[in-house]
Formats: sequence, C-alpha cells, structure tokens
Amino acid sequence: MKRPLLSLALLAGTAIALPVHAGAYPDKMVRILVPSIAGSAPDIIARQVAERLTSAWKQQVIVENKPGGNGIVAMSALKQAPADGYTLAIFHAAAAVTTPVMYKEAKFDIQRDTDVAATLAYTPMMFVAGPGTTYNSLADVLKEGKARPDHVVIGSPTRGSVPHLTAEMMGQLQKTRFRQVSFSGTTQAIQAVVKGDIPVYVDGIAPLVPLVRSGRLKALAVTSDTALPGLDGIPLASGIVPGLVAKGWFTVFAPKGTPAQVLDQINTVVNQSLAQQPFADRLKDLGTYPMPMSRADGARFVAAEKLRWEKVIAEAGVKPE
Repeated sequence: MKRPLLSLALLAGTAIALPVHAGAYPDKMVRILVPSIAGSAPDIIARQVAERLTSAWKQQVIVENKPGGNGIVAMSALKQAPADGYTLAIFHAAAAVTTPVMYKEAKFDIQRDTDVAATLAYTPMMFVAGPGTTYNSLADVLKEGKARPDHVVIGSPTRGSVPHLTAEMMGQLQKTRFRQVSFSGTTQAIQAVVKGDIPVYVDGIAPLVPLVRSGRLKALAVTSDTALPGLDGIPLASGIVPGLVAKGWFTVFAPKGTPAQVLDQINTVVNQSLAQQPFADRLKDLGTYPMPMSRADGARFVAAEKLRWEKVIAEAGVKPE
C-alpha cells in the first residue's frame, strides 16, 4: 500500500508544480480604453487599431470610450484591470504625461502604473495667426513678445495640453512670456482666432491645415523636427527658435505587470499594421504620422517626454488644479 500512496503523492506534487497552460493570447475579447468621446481623433485611431488587431487575431477587439478628467477616468479603469492583456488603452501625450502633474485628482504615474505595448503615431503642433493680424511669421510674434512680455496673446485648446505647453516652451526658450489663453476645446478656440478675438493660436495640425489652405488662417510655423508631407512651405519652428520641437502622440498602454510575451505580440501586430499603406494613409488623413518602435524604445520615448513636459510645467510655474 505504501508504494501506490507514494506514487500518488508524487503525481499530486507534480501536478501542483506544473504551470497551467492557458489558451494562446488572445482567446477572448480584448477592449481598448480611450480617454475621449466617440468621433475624436484618439477614438478614430483606436478604432483603426482595433480593426487591425481583430483581423490579425481573429478575435474581437472593441473600443470603450471613457472620457472625463483629462484622462483620469480612463487611466483609473486601466489601473483596476487585470494585467493580462485583455484591457489596453490608447492615450495621447497630455493624458499620459501632463495630466498627472496638472490635476490633483490624477493619482497615477504612467511609468509606475503601465507598460508601453506599442507606439502608434505623432502629430506636430502648428502656430497660426488670424488673417487680419500683422503677424506673417513666427519671427514677428517673437519680436513683439520680446519687446512687450506678457502682451502677445497665444491661444490653445485646453489647459495642460501639448499646444498650451508648446507655447510655454517657446517663451522659455526665448526668455520671454506670452499671455496664454486656454479654451474649453479646439472648436471654440479656432472660432476665436478666425474671428480675430485672439491673434495667435497653436494646436495640432489636423484642424488647422484646411483653414490655412482656404486662407482663413496664416500658418506661421510647424514644430516637427523635419519637413513633413502635406506641410510643404511652412517653416519649421526650430529654424526660428532652436530646440522648439513638440509633438502630440498616441501610444498603446497595458496595466503594469502584463506578461512580456503578450506585450511583444501587441507590439508586433501594431508595427506590422503601421507598415501597411492603407493604415499609414488613414493616420495621415488625421494629421498624424506613423511612429513604430520596439517596446524598449517606446518606453524610453515616453519617459523622455514625461521628463520634458514636467520640466516645462515646473518652469512655467503652472500649479495643479
């Protein structure tokens, strides 16, 4: 009797020691959280990503809109989700790295609480002026800004956004200050500059390029580090203000501790999708440009952007609300 009992004990111990082999990832629906409303640029990009992941994995990938709190609502949901790859999020730069500094209710840190699964795309900022202003170049704005600090008004879509902080950074690089006016969104802000209520405005390129082409706004400079297709003839801001390069960006995040093999799989599929011309063209239609990276490079990129914008915020003396 002793020998069978010993054999059973050994078998039981072996069963406990062996890992449980789950199905290949993903074997159920995956959801992507987006910190903005349906129809917004992050939402459209997320749905493009979801479509391609669904096709590659033969498993449904859905988008859940969780607007509110400048990304706080979506980030809270991501933090509470299991770190198994079945809940992801696509955050834009402001929600990921400036919200935690700008808002007291943001109890998260993008590096501490998430893993970078894949980088998607970036969009440069553009400075524009109303057609009735005397500003015909960014140099004109800077000349008056230096002569009369805190006099030149520069509008941006929202407080703490990349456009807002881009204008702050320009003032810091030029050792002067501009009077910042942040609105409650892009639509209201663009109406203000078109009507002449504010003379200068900065935002991502997508909503501005059509107005520049129609002559309703004057393009002063774009903050990309190189010339980009579709922005021909618009001066680079860095050629006027050395170091003035600023990008909004979109990145896929997962809860901290998500298995590396799952993150690698997401990264591979996203990068393959970015290499496909239809997807790249769709991104460019939204004023964004593909930004494929390895997971390691993506993590370094997010860390550098976080440090960069935190420094701008601190130097600007912007206090959290």
